[in-house]
Amino acid sequence: MSANLVEKALELLCGNYIFADRAQEAADGIRGRLAAGEHDRLDEEALGRRLTAELFEVCQDKHLRVRTRTEEMREALTEAEMEAVWREQQRLTNYGIARVERLDGNVGLLDLRFVTAAGMGGRAIAAAMELVSQTHALIVDLRRNRGGFPDGALFWMSYFFPDGETHLNDIYEGATGHTRQFWSHAWLPGERYLDRPVYLLTSESTFSGGEDICYNLQAQGRAVLVGATTKGGAHPTEAFPITPTFEITVPVARSINPVTGGNWESTGVVPDVSVATQEAFDVAYRMALQHVLASATSPAVLAEARAALP
Repeated sequence: MSANLVEKALELLCGNYIFADRAQEAADGIRGRLAAGEHDRLDEEALGRRLTAELFEVCQDKHLRVRTRTEEMREALTEAEMEAVWREQQRLTNYGIARVERLDGNVGLLDLRFVTAAGMGGRAIAAAMELVSQTHALIVDLRRNRGGFPDGALFWMSYFFPDGETHLNDIYEGATGHTRQFWSHAWLPGERYLDRPVYLLTSESTFSGGEDICYNLQAQGRAVLVGATTKGGAHPTEAFPITPTFEITVPVARSINPVTGGNWESTGVVPDVSVATQEAFDVAYRMALQHVLASATSPAVLAEARAALP
């Protein structure tokens, strides 16, 4: 039974992985171990952990995983039912926006846990940006952000550029050979956040779509990253079922930043100011307050900033 599952996983890997040479190298190694009986008598959960580790040895790709499927999939929900479950989860978690606040000294704070799809959570993103639109500096906390959608990342990033003329990212699709370009939006609901500093808080857990925002804003010189080097997952991924309860997630595309020519896969995004994760907010808030004290003219705002700085 294990042999059939492994072979199906390797077939899906070699047929879909963005790096065909790495897929074949990993598959050859795993087949050798399979022939030696190293995968015998493993249940799906243990087999998934084993295959994931073996794939990582060769591919060094944190999006490439073999795992048991989600509860909704186990219950054999239809595609429409799964979409409804997903939309409800997004709604109840406020489309990944855990917190929006004006801090003393007129510094904005956004705590963003997930990057929603623009078509699903665009109104919530616009509302959050409106609430911080009059602040002197902005802190975006991505320390617990586990990823999301490229078009959602683009929607967030577009608020920090004046028009539709900034080329932020490309995604090359292996199946079609097509490269999709991502440019800042020419029109957005609400005000843009321009000519003011933006600080992004990062951690070892910041992943995928959260890293997309970090890497591309850093490459454009539009944000200062404060915290720890991120986890390192840059490849858009699809999930392929092996059985009704078992699946492989395979990166089918890769990001290419137009400034650097590369991405953050495996290396993570290296912050501009490297500090322990738990210290990142204090360091960024101090930097933001120092900017306020140097640039604000409102006596009330200056008084708040002076009081908050110690």
